[in-house]
Amino acid sequence: MNPVTEDRAPEPLTEYAHRLTRRVRAFDRRHPLLWDLHITGFWVTAALIDYAGGGWRHNAHNLDVPGWLLLTLSLGLSIPLLWRRTHPRAVLAAMALFALANAWTGAALQAALLQLAVVYHIALRRALRNLWWATALVIAPVLVSVARHGEGTWDQQLGSQLMSITVAALIGITVRTRRNHTEALEDRARRLETERDQQAQLATAAERARIAREMHDIIGHNLSVITGLADGGRYAAAKSPERAAQALDAIATTSRQALTELRRLLDVMREDEQNQADLTPQPGLTDLDQLLDGVRSAGLPVHTTTHGSPTLPPGRQLTVYRVIQEALTNTLKHAGPGATAQIELSYEDKGAVTATITDTGNAGRADAPAPDGRGLPGMRERTALYGGTLEAGPRPHPEQGWRVRLHLPEENPQ
Repeated sequence: MNPVTEDRAPEPLTEYAHRLTRRVRAFDRRHPLLWDLHITGFWVTAALIDYAGGGWRHNAHNLDVPGWLLLTLSLGLSIPLLWRRTHPRAVLAAMALFALANAWTGAALQAALLQLAVVYHIALRRALRNLWWATALVIAPVLVSVARHGEGTWDQQLGSQLMSITVAALIGITVRTRRNHTEALEDRARRLETERDQQAQLATAAERARIAREMHDIIGHNLSVITGLADGGRYAAAKSPERAAQALDAIATTSRQALTELRRLLDVMREDEQNQADLTPQPGLTDLDQLLDGVRSAGLPVHTTTHGSPTLPPGRQLTVYRVIQEALTNTLKHAGPGATAQIELSYEDKGAVTATITDTGNAGRADAPAPDGRGLPGMRERTALYGGTLEAGPRPHPEQGWRVRLHLPEENPQ
C-alpha cells in the first residue's frame, strides 16, 4: 500500500482529554477556592486514612507515638495545602515544623511528602532563588531522622530526597516556562490583532480621503463647467438660439462624462467581485485637450505652452492633470467675467515636471482651502506623494490674477 500523506484527524480519546483539560482549567480560573478545597480535602482524607488504618506503622521508626500527636502531624502536614498557591513560602515554613516533629518522633508519616507539592508551587509562582532555602527546609527532617534513628546511610537518604526535590522543581519550572511562552504568544497575537485593526483603519481612512479627492475633482470641476455653460446658454437663448443649443449639447456631454467617472469610482468601491467594474483608466496628460475643450466651452479662454516631451508614469500624469483641473475650476468659480487662463508645462528628464497655471481674474479673490479639506489641500497631498511642491496665490504686483505652480522633482531610482 502507498503511504498516506494526508493529516489524520485527532484520536477521539486525545481530543476528549484536551477538551476535559480545558474545562478543568476554566473551572479553576472561575472558582480557585473551590478547586483548592477539593485538592486539600483529598490529601487530608488520605493522611487521615494512613493514620486511622495504621498504614504509618510500615515506615515508622517508633511505633509508640501517641495517637493525638499522629493526628496533629497528619493534619499539620495536609491542611496548609489550602494556601499553597497564594502563600507557598509560608505554607512550606509551617509544614517544615510538623515535618521536623515527624522526623524527631520517628512517626515517619507519608504526609511529609506533600512538601514536594509546595516546592512545585514555589518553582511555579515565585523567584527561583527561593528554591535554595526551600530545599534546605525539606532536607532538614531527613537529616534529623538519620541522626536520631540511624536507619539507612546518609548518601541514600539525602540522594533520594534531593532527587525528589529536583523532580518537583523541574516540573514547576517546565510548567512555568510553558505558561510564560503561551502568555507571550497570546500577548503577541493580541498586539498583532490590534495592529492589524489599526492598519485596516488607516487604510480605510486613506482610501476615504482618496475617494473624497476624486469625488471633489470630478463633481467640482464638471459642475463648474455645467454652471458656466448654463449661464452662457441663458444669455444666448434670446439672441442666438444656435449658441444656446450648443451650450445645451456641451452640458449634456459634460454631464455624461461626469456620470461615467462617478460610476467608475463607485464600481471600484463595491465589494461584490462578481460585478465587473468599468476599468476605464485614470485621466492623464492625453486627456488634457478634452479637459481644456470643456473649460473653453464654459466661457474661459485657455492658452497652453509646452516645453519638452512628456514621459511621465501614470501616477504623475494623474497628479498634473488633477492640479490643472483644480486650478481651472477655481478660475471658473472665482475669476469673474472676461478672465483668461494660461498653462505652461515644462517637462524635464527623469520624470521632473513643472506646471504653472495663471489667470487674469480678480486678484482680490481667495481660492481658500475648502472647509472639508478638499481642493488645493487635496492637491498638495497628491503632490507630496512624489516629493513635489505646490504653490497657490495672487500673481505679483502689478499683474492681476491668480497663479498655481506645481513642481515634481526627478524620480528616485528604486
